[in-house]
Amino acid sequence: MSVKSVIKVGEKVPMDVTLGKALPPVDGVCAMAPKVLSGELFKDRKVVLFAVPGAFTPTCSAKHLPGFIEKSEEIKKKGISEIFCIATNDPFVMSAWGKDVNAGTAVTLLSDGNSEFTKKIGLEMDGKAFLLGEDRSQRYAMILDSGVVKHLAVEEGGKFDVSSAEAILKQL
Repeated sequence: MSVKSVIKVGEKVPMDVTLGKALPPVDGVCAMAPKVLSGELFKDRKVVLFAVPGAFTPTCSAKHLPGFIEKSEEIKKKGISEIFCIATNDPFVMSAWGKDVNAGTAVTLLSDGNSEFTKKIGLEMDGKAFLLGEDRSQRYAMILDSGVVKHLAVEEGGKFDVSSAEAILKQL
């Protein structure tokens, strides 16, 4: 039996995981998401990566993602190249969600549909109690510099506090 290991400040996130980069729908139809390696997204740049348990879920849709959209310019003025939102949903759901909340270019939505990235950093959770399925991500936010974790804030239980856009701004 292996003990779950959660990534820590100072460690590098996995740079070899294939993720789906959600694209805005074209003519009302979700586009096929291009596959991109995590290393291509995080290498040689400072980014914010935050995760939600699921697209279209209440806190994620009402507070978490909209907060980062609203504060995106302020965050980027602090030296952040890009803001990413990752979830274990498929890329089509992430694309539709981005359209629904008007993410535009403020936040790039990523699909970790196979939960590979989430599991490799040790931040997966069982969402069955919430009817979300087995493999979901915990709610967190991190600041990465060339893939190295400079700040990590993981929410406890169903709380929404330490991973908000406002909390991340205080760390920059």
